[in-house]
Amino acid sequence: MVHAVKAVISRAKDAPVEVVTIHVPDPGPGEALVKVQACGVCHTDLHYKLGGIGDSYPYLLGHEAAGVVESVGEGVTDLAPGDYVILNWRAVCGECRSCLKGKPQYCFNTHNATQKMTLEDGTELSPALGIGAFAEKTLVHAGQCTKVDPAAPATVAGLLGCGVMAGIGAAINTGGVTRNDSVAVIGCGGVGNAAIAGSHLVGAKQIIAIDRDARKLEWAKEFGATHTILAGEGDVVEQVRALTGGHGVDVAIDAVGRPETWEQAFYMRDLAGTVVLVGVPTPAMELKMPLLEFFGRGGSLKSSWYGDCLPSRDFPVLTDLYLQGRLPLEKFVSEEITINDIETAFEKMHRGEVLRSVVVI
Repeated sequence: MVHAVKAVISRAKDAPVEVVTIHVPDPGPGEALVKVQACGVCHTDLHYKLGGIGDSYPYLLGHEAAGVVESVGEGVTDLAPGDYVILNWRAVCGECRSCLKGKPQYCFNTHNATQKMTLEDGTELSPALGIGAFAEKTLVHAGQCTKVDPAAPATVAGLLGCGVMAGIGAAINTGGVTRNDSVAVIGCGGVGNAAIAGSHLVGAKQIIAIDRDARKLEWAKEFGATHTILAGEGDVVEQVRALTGGHGVDVAIDAVGRPETWEQAFYMRDLAGTVVLVGVPTPAMELKMPLLEFFGRGGSLKSSWYGDCLPSRDFPVLTDLYLQGRLPLEKFVSEEITINDIETAFEKMHRGEVLRSVVVI
């Protein structure tokens, strides 16, 4: 059976997105058909639209989603129709060299659905991050479905599927932030504020938020920032040092992903401190620094892929923390929109006016 559903696609670089009818097949072996309830509008979707990730148009956009399993394919034993799930783009294979080392959070061969979703004329679609959830229904690999408590609304639960998980994981999983640590976060959009929320959750004693936008710094305070620095007004590194007794922070998180912000993160940490890069650079960006600085300052320089998360471990725990009132996921939702409003949501996101627009489907 083929399901005809409404969805949002990007046909060409820089072209406005379109709401069209697509065809979604019934799930085959190892696959699941999910009725999407809500999906966040993420910067990664904008990167797809603008051609910053690839040129495999048309793209079926959307990936930060939650919904209900409608049906499963042959061989799927750990999912059933009616299960409430968050979609993830790290369906661990269990067989690659990383999984076999006991590090599935770095799986190098994650699974996607084998069958293709198509336009009505049969043109195959490329689903964003293997998900494609700006749609009434989407086809994914069963491993991309993580069951969580259905008491959490899809409008907030879905955010754990990408941006919020990336930020929280950058702080806790990658950066190893723990109680009594000092932390600086450069860039206070969705991912940066999630890093602040994660640092606050585990008891960091000092959380310094840095951004060029005073409005975003106000948002950062709501997630637990103890201090704020408006970038562009004085030397950011010196201001961080002044707030930390002249030493610098234990963990510096770059949620922007530019050479100049990474260099600031490098120098604003204490000796033997940790730098975490979670903002995504463009291919043309380069960094030039004295090698002696890397040796002399010691510590760890890390990149955070998807918050180094293991969805089966992290999504249920973070959902429970939200339901306990300890993780304010609802504060990330700036607005709820329809599937027809996504182009406008991209524009608002690009201007920095929202943390997350969430499509209710």
